[in-house]
Amino acid sequence: MNSNENLIAKFYTAFGNADYKTMSECYHPKIHFIDPAFGLLKEGQVSKMWEMLLSRSKGNLKIEFSNIKADEFSGSANWVATYNFSKTNRTVVNRIYAEFIFQDGLIIKHTDHFDVWKWSKQAFGFTGLLLGWTGFFQGKIQKQALLSLKKFQESK
Repeated sequence: MNSNENLIAKFYTAFGNADYKTMSECYHPKIHFIDPAFGLLKEGQVSKMWEMLLSRSKGNLKIEFSNIKADEFSGSANWVATYNFSKTNRTVVNRIYAEFIFQDGLIIKHTDHFDVWKWSKQAFGFTGLLLGWTGFFQGKIQKQALLSLKKFQESK
């Protein structure tokens, strides 16, 4: 494995160990993170998001990763998060494709892709099945995720 592949492996190993501090060390200070649940987060928001998600999981989170590929500029990986969604206590198995851009030996851009409808069916049951594919419902998910992050940041 090259250095950027090792960096991705370090990130997901730390994630699996609920170690948001080591995860944050893998990121460039100017990190941009994008995913369907939170939209765009920048810099310190990203580390706080991982800290919040790990603290809310209360140790009930399983992370698996595979297919790590990287060159000196960009990389990718597949990962699976298995956890109980805190709002409904329903089990979610979220399959994610991650893309990375590197700068100065660190991750400067991290983009996670996953099927929001599949996620919402697991997280919200029948409501997610009926509405999870709509922009309205996805907007509500993002608004709630950002509000949760804001409240978490204010509590620290």
